[in-house]
Amino acid sequence: MITERRNALKKLFASVAGTIGLGLFAKAETTSGKTNEKEVFNVVTDDQDVPLFSGATKFNGMIFIAGKGAHFAGDIKSHTDHVLKELEKELQAAGSSMEKVLKVNVYLDDIKDYKDMNEVYKGRFGKNPPVRTTVAVAKGGVPGDSLVEMDCIAYV
Repeated sequence: MITERRNALKKLFASVAGTIGLGLFAKAETTSGKTNEKEVFNVVTDDQDVPLFSGATKFNGMIFIAGKGAHFAGDIKSHTDHVLKELEKELQAAGSSMEKVLKVNVYLDDIKDYKDMNEVYKGRFGKNPPVRTTVAVAKGGVPGDSLVEMDCIAYV
């Protein structure tokens, strides 16, 4: 009687283990066969419709946002606010958020705008802000009439 129970338990255990093992194998098979393709957003083309760059690229759980500027008359505070709102729109469109930003690059047209840019920037990425690099480019180095340009990397 005890031997029969042991045999029945062994068979039951082997059956469960086999089912779990096959399930894991099937999951591994579908994951390994999956291709990681990048997803692009807001592709900018030249005058002949040849793609130049994407406004954002999503790959493997990461989102890379191209530089955003403010191409209108205004001061550094209004430009910084506009740029941060544009970054936020791109992040949300890709399924991310300002709180998920890991890295920001800030390009200032003039280093004297650093303090005023920081006033608008602070707190925009939540209580755990991303790492940041800020540089002042050669005068006129930020494209267009923007006083600031920013790009970022986030996770989804």
